[in-house]
Amino acid sequence: MIKLDFNKLGGLLPAIVQDYQSGEVLMLAFMNEEAWEATLSTGKATYYSRSRKELWIKGKTSGNIQIVKEIRIDCDNDTVLLKVEQIGGAACHMGYKSCFFKKIEHGPARNALACKAGGSVRVIGKPLFDPEEVYKK
Repeated sequence: MIKLDFNKLGGLLPAIVQDYQSGEVLMLAFMNEEAWEATLSTGKATYYSRSRKELWIKGKTSGNIQIVKEIRIDCDNDTVLLKVEQIGGAACHMGYKSCFFKKIEHGPARNALACKAGGSVRVIGKPLFDPEEVYKK
C-alpha cells in the first residue's frame, strides 16, 4: 500500500501535473487524502480546492479532464507528479494549455536578477477557450 505524508502542509500534498507525452508542466494543484484516493480509484485527476474547500474533479465543469497515465512520488512521499492526458487541450481555468502561460522577460543583463530592474511579463500562447463562456460566472 502506498503511504503518503499528508502531515506537512496541513493535510495537503502538492501535485505537479505534466503532459504525459510532451513533458510540459500544465499546473500545480493540491490533494488531500480523499482526492488522492479518488484519483487512484477513477483514473481522473482529482484535487482539493483550497479556495472552495472541497474536492475538485479537474474538468468536471469545463470538460477538460485529466486522465492519469503515470504517477510518481518524490523521495519524501509528500509530493506527487501526475503525468496526464489533457482532454480538451486546456489545463488552465483561464483557457490556456498550461497555467504557466506568463513568461518573465529579463532586462538587458539577461539574468534572473535583472528582472527586478527592468524585466516584464509576456503572455505566451493563446487561450483555447473563453472562461466566461465555459464557467458562466
